[in-house]
Amino acid sequence: MVADSTLVIAHRGASGYRPEHTLESYALAVEMGADVIEPDLVSTADGVLVARHENEISETTDVAERAEFADRRTTKTIDGRDVTGWFTEDFSLAELKTLRAKERLPALRPDSSAYDGRFEIPTFDEILALVDSLRQRGRTVGLYPETKHPSYFRQLGLPLEEPLVAALDAAGYSAADDPVWLQSFEVDNLRRLDGMTDLRLVQLAMPGDGPFDHSDLSYEAMMTPDGLREVATYADAVGVAKTFVLNPETAAPTTLCADAHAAGLDVHVWTVRAENAFLLPPFRSDGGDAAPGDLDAEVRALVAAGADGLFSDHPDLVLRALGR
Repeated sequence: MVADSTLVIAHRGASGYRPEHTLESYALAVEMGADVIEPDLVSTADGVLVARHENEISETTDVAERAEFADRRTTKTIDGRDVTGWFTEDFSLAELKTLRAKERLPALRPDSSAYDGRFEIPTFDEILALVDSLRQRGRTVGLYPETKHPSYFRQLGLPLEEPLVAALDAAGYSAADDPVWLQSFEVDNLRRLDGMTDLRLVQLAMPGDGPFDHSDLSYEAMMTPDGLREVATYADAVGVAKTFVLNPETAAPTTLCADAHAAGLDVHVWTVRAENAFLLPPFRSDGGDAAPGDLDAEVRALVAAGADGLFSDHPDLVLRALGR
């Protein structure tokens, strides 16, 4: 199996080993050999892009233990869903910098939980500086930022697209062949970015859902041959859940990769994780949710099905499975 060209994307950094979306998690992923690191981006109250998987931060920081921020707890409607907690847009950058990251899945990843309380929330500028320092030392690593809830933030007057493109431009990333991919679950967000930059764009898709900004669309419809041809008018790749590429019960390949390639789109698949809880059923071991299953076999099946890139919390294990 030829797999050297498969893009290995460190999902939230080496998040199987360190609390996600920290400089330390990204740096470990690079040390392991990942091709690309993936920061999810949200905004602070003062318009600074920071890396968190969600704007609600109680699962990934110690904010709930901080008495001085107890009154910030609230309920908001995010993309049509009521969410209760603490939100980045209610904090200045200076306030967020007093918080410390923690492991989101402590029951599954106790070794990572040992690092709770050590690491800050990084800004996107700090991530760019990390990548630049690596580049100066001869190590090129790509960037795969995701704009989280872009319609929501734009309605707040805290748009994500403009500061994202400005920061990338300032760092020297603007060309179609630069090692940067910009991803979103929304559509208009990507169409807006398509008019702002030549960097590659990726339409994300999740089974059983659809883009918040287009209630008339489902991701299943967008991943059909006709839907993929429409996606190709503004994007360069699709980032899809594994079950779009492999039958979840049999691991037999679907036609998604062939259909996407026929439309001129690459296919990047999420998320390859070592634990049974996240592997497709055919690749699980007899252990519990936290036990490792057959990640190597899942990687081989995804690549054989035509995947061009793999998101993983365990980039070192994916690289091993790829023979790298």
